[in-house]
Amino acid sequence: MFTKKFWKAAVDRAIRTMAQAVIACVPTTYFALSEVDWIVVGSTAVGAGIISIVTSVASGLPEAKEE
Repeated sequence: MFTKKFWKAAVDRAIRTMAQAVIACVPTTYFALSEVDWIVVGSTAVGAGIISIVTSVASGLPEAKEE
């Protein structure tokens, strides 16, 4: 399960999850990016990435299964 293919897929999934978290944290009501609390956005994205990796380890990844 913990092959190079698995970790590549897990990291890819975590990066996509982190990008989704960033997009979700930046409301469309902000007119200037300077108004966004980037510390909160960053910590939320990192947390989402960690949760994604833990979920991948716990339940596996269908795209990384050996054939």
